[in-house]
Amino acid sequence: MSFAQNKEDFLVRQPIDRLFAGMSASDSAMVHSAFAKQVTMATIGKDKSGQPFIRNESGIADFLKAVGTPHPETWNEPIWDVKISIDGNFAQAWASYAFYIGKKFSHCGVDAFHLYKQPDGQWKIFHLADTRQKEGCNIPKEVSDRFK
Repeated sequence: MSFAQNKEDFLVRQPIDRLFAGMSASDSAMVHSAFAKQVTMATIGKDKSGQPFIRNESGIADFLKAVGTPHPETWNEPIWDVKISIDGNFAQAWASYAFYIGKKFSHCGVDAFHLYKQPDGQWKIFHLADTRQKEGCNIPKEVSDRFK
């Protein structure tokens, strides 16, 4: 991997890291700054009867409202095993994650980001999909230890 590729990977990571920092700080403006003007989101999981589902959202207004609404516990979503692929002004990032409310484990899965490079050179997330489960999580010890 070339230095230019490492630098571009770093730049792709910036809005992703800003998203999670904003979630942890309950800062909806910071979260919003990680996203493009038009955004789609999707969650893939299983319902209570074990049947697979997909929930699509066009836009992030509800997500931003949830982040910015005061809640007693901090939302933390550490990610690991981040894989970034870039082709010109398009990038995708795939990462395992665990979601904690305060110190309490909520769920885990995979986050899949699609980003594009704006004319000003900044990368923005235009699509975010995730999976969610409560079991079968292979959370690295160094991650889980942070929430003991």
